[in-house]
Amino acid sequence: MISTSLTHVILHAALTAVVQTQQTVLAAVGEDAEFSCLLLDTKDVLQVTWQKISRDVETNVATYSKYYGQRVNDGFNDKVKFKYTGLQNCSIVIRNVTEQDEGCYHCLFNTYPEGSFTGRTCFQVYELHEPVVDVRESNSAEEWVVSCSATGRPAPTVTLSQQDLSFSQYNTVSVSNTNATFTVTTTAVLSGSRKHSTQVGCAARVLSAPHREVMETIPEVQQTSDYHIGDDGLCQCCCSAVGYSLKKKTR
Repeated sequence: MISTSLTHVILHAALTAVVQTQQTVLAAVGEDAEFSCLLLDTKDVLQVTWQKISRDVETNVATYSKYYGQRVNDGFNDKVKFKYTGLQNCSIVIRNVTEQDEGCYHCLFNTYPEGSFTGRTCFQVYELHEPVVDVRESNSAEEWVVSCSATGRPAPTVTLSQQDLSFSQYNTVSVSNTNATFTVTTTAVLSGSRKHSTQVGCAARVLSAPHREVMETIPEVQQTSDYHIGDDGLCQCCCSAVGYSLKKKTR
């Protein structure tokens, strides 16, 4: 998930160059993340340098030049690789991302004699696990209690949905876990007849990353009756309710 920006680097009043890059990059824990930079003005670029900015400290990650080719610096060899190398257009990939990879990254187009033109991309890592839906009967014959939990970092937004019936009495609780993730549980009462099966959905989202959703089928409750003639000649009736196991779809 990326958003694109144009970074203007002004060397003096008469000289302006534009670097096109991603303003923000999002990636889930364990995924790969790609950063790319494009120098829109044609310049005599000698080298492209990638830096990581952490606590205002600039650390060189990798370089590409016409003389020495591509180089990944010590400490990043197992983490960073070049995807595309060029002196006007260059991209790198961070592999198997973790929260330690978060921060802002600079791409510097080092030119002569003007100097460096810089693009800036900020990187955020998120974590989101599949939601878990729980459905139980309430004291009312016309209601179900539906809850959905999702764990992620930062704290996910959890939303329940149902097309035909209505939810009420919403309650949301967030719990902080020891591994820096959060578990958010949303509970609501679903009102409507139990005579027909229905589906409820639960979607979990963090930041602007793709959401994760599960669909749960609440089965109908079928009533059956039986009767027999007792020794006293009276009709004795028995009524029971039969339900079915819940069915889940994930998407």
